[in-house]
Amino acid sequence: MKARAEIMRALQKVVRGWNLSQKAAAAKLGVTQPRLNDLLRGKIDKFSLDALFDLTAHAGLKISIALKRAA
Repeated sequence: MKARAEIMRALQKVVRGWNLSQKAAAAKLGVTQPRLNDLLRGKIDKFSLDALFDLTAHAGLKISIALKRAA
């Protein structure tokens, strides 16, 4: 859940920085406008980690994963 939230926040920041209409931003991400609206409103339950990974690629973002041993 934490990973999904971090990716969603990064996507929201990038999309808002485009200064495009939701329709244009949705087209750029390859999703519908209602789907983009769900993203921008933070409806995390509607997005799997895989779906968010796909959106990051369309947004020009790279994902880096770091694993740490539990203390």
